[in-house]
Amino acid sequence: MELLVDLHVHSHYSRATSRDSTLEGLYRWGKIKGISVIGTGDFTHPEWFLELRDKLVPAEAGLFALREELAAPIDAELPESVRGNVIRFVPSVEISTIYSRGGKVRKVHQLVIVPSFEAVGRINARLERIGNLKADGRPILGLDSRELLRLVLEEESRALYVPAHIWTPWFAVFGSKSGFDSLEEAYGELAGEVRAVETGLSSDPSMNWRVANLDGRAIISNSDAHSPGKLGREATVVRSELSFEAVMGAMKTNDERLVGTIEFFPQEGKYHYDGHRVCGVRFTPEETRAHGGMCPKCGKPLVVGVDYRVGELAAPERPEGYEPVGAKQVEYIIPLGEVLAELRGVKGASGRAVVEEYHRLIRALGPEFGILRGLPVEQIRAVSRPVAEAVERMRRRDVYLEPGYDGVFGVVKVFRDGAERAETLDQLSLL
Repeated sequence: MELLVDLHVHSHYSRATSRDSTLEGLYRWGKIKGISVIGTGDFTHPEWFLELRDKLVPAEAGLFALREELAAPIDAELPESVRGNVIRFVPSVEISTIYSRGGKVRKVHQLVIVPSFEAVGRINARLERIGNLKADGRPILGLDSRELLRLVLEEESRALYVPAHIWTPWFAVFGSKSGFDSLEEAYGELAGEVRAVETGLSSDPSMNWRVANLDGRAIISNSDAHSPGKLGREATVVRSELSFEAVMGAMKTNDERLVGTIEFFPQEGKYHYDGHRVCGVRFTPEETRAHGGMCPKCGKPLVVGVDYRVGELAAPERPEGYEPVGAKQVEYIIPLGEVLAELRGVKGASGRAVVEEYHRLIRALGPEFGILRGLPVEQIRAVSRPVAEAVERMRRRDVYLEPGYDGVFGVVKVFRDGAERAETLDQLSLL
């Protein structure tokens, strides 16, 4: 079966997260989105771990289900079009490690996914001797990332360890501000145990394919959701049975079970290009090199983004557009709420009219991922001609992009401007 997997999420115990980031909230939105396997996030936090043990029950090997008495009321409120989607949880956490190596301060984020609460307990017992696990759902530890990997494998050999959003400038294994130039430099003799890496919102698989150091490793994507509604803004597609061994095995081996990823347009990520937010300067890599890496307005160093950094580590024989033999499938989406907001000419997807239209479409057409990815356009057109037009453009990647930089999210639009949108909607209304 085809499974949509999102392993990088956060609970309400992480900073800057929604109070709705509960297991019930993740369950509800997993159904609406059409996601099958969801990471719990934050399993190192003592109170969240108590919730996990209280609200989840074992299901398929290494996976967990929400208790029936908690799931049933949610299912009763959901439209029939999404109730059938099976939701499974897997224990996961993002850990921030900050340490010195080679005369530099390194800041690396990583995901750890394990198949049991017993493994969580063993890992937590060791980590709580290193740092404060209560302060944040994503703990910050003064621990070398190589030693974290070693610790995790000592406690659970089946664990999946994934360097998170590997190109983010400030907190990533390849980040321009605090990372390394290779996995071997970062993990030494344990580099071979890093079987998968996460693209992050500002890169996509095609950018990562240019880097020979990643050859043979799975390239996966996740949402890094800080609220349940953000689930699946990026995800990984696996075709396998429903079990920890099968789903994580697909990512460890990068075999045919790993179908591919569902991506943000990477230009929408907030570190795609280089720049200086304070001065409003956004540069391409070529412009950055032309200015010697300095902001022309204030003279301070620019924040070098993902596109530039990929170019630094890319193999010379792998230009932009390089595609390896056996490349995995890559799909690009714009979240349905953002599509609806653009069609209505409003900012943000949280307005009442947009939310009502979103749920009308879900009731009529099924989960969001089905609408965005595979549902025949004619079926969408029967419910909404404007949405069908927007989805059709998105699927053929006929979109307009303003790349993000230095912490500023980019903009992805289906229509070039308001005039084109109005003209298109007028034409559709005549039909």
